[in-house]
Amino acid sequence: ERAGEKCSIENLHRMSEKALRMTDEFMCQTWGRSTDEMYDRGMALSEPDRGRIVIKVPVTYDGVKVAAMLVRSGCRVCLTACYHRKQALIAANVGAEYIAPYLGRMTDAGKDGITECLKMQKIVTSLGSGTRILVASIRDADTMVNLAEAGEMETFTFAPAVARDLFLEDL
Repeated sequence: ERAGEKCSIENLHRMSEKALRMTDEFMCQTWGRSTDEMYDRGMALSEPDRGRIVIKVPVTYDGVKVAAMLVRSGCRVCLTACYHRKQALIAANVGAEYIAPYLGRMTDAGKDGITECLKMQKIVTSLGSGTRILVASIRDADTMVNLAEAGEMETFTFAPAVARDLFLEDL
């Protein structure tokens, strides 16, 4: 809606169809006042291509119930709005494909966001889980480089300004 687009299943189907012509996957977040509404919307949102559409679900008690239902129904799931490494245990055990910690927001709140993300990766790796850490809210290219250098971090979301920064070098 911030982009002037109506938030409806039909409109998200249109956007996913367009995006999937240019990329391998599309993420969109489910919503609803109950777990049943969130589940039904997640199923409807993923219906055009369950292999390429990832449904984002918040890491809340009800959100995790919905995520488990979606995973059992064959949907790809990203648990989002993650702020603590203990939530990586939840993501791994529910079978989420991704968990999205908001690094910038954690750092803004006084946490060591980089350490939290690295510990999340260590948790999912030691559990033998296929859950990937999708580090979100990255504010600069150096942070992304530091995470990548530290180990198995390979999945990030970032603003266009950060993408441009990846190509800048003074030499």
